[in-house]
Amino acid sequence: QVQLVESGGGSVQAGGSLRLSCVASARTLTNYVIGWLRQAPGKERERVCSITWSESITHCADSVKGRFTISRDDAKKTVYLQMYSVKPEDTAVYYCAAKLRGSAEYGRWGQGTQVTVSS
Repeated sequence: QVQLVESGGGSVQAGGSLRLSCVASARTLTNYVIGWLRQAPGKERERVCSITWSESITHCADSVKGRFTISRDDAKKTVYLQMYSVKPEDTAVYYCAAKLRGSAEYGRWGQGTQVTVSS
């Protein structure tokens, strides 16, 4: 079982940067995809970015492409979401989640971290 702990959320002005971290605890993460998802008040949860642990294949939603990047540190078992040029519409609770490769849905979730972007 994978356990996930996020950190790094906070308040930032539009145009600024923020980096979220997700520490994954598991015996092995080789077969996992780690993703960042977000949910704003009154909106559906949105997939932001994901990374396969073994090959570091990344994917980001069109809404954040060119502004957000996802990366991982194997030794620290940590996945980062680097956010640049943030916008007020990026305001949401950001969740780190894990799923096995080939699975449609994420099955393990962190507690979430709030990101608030002010204009």
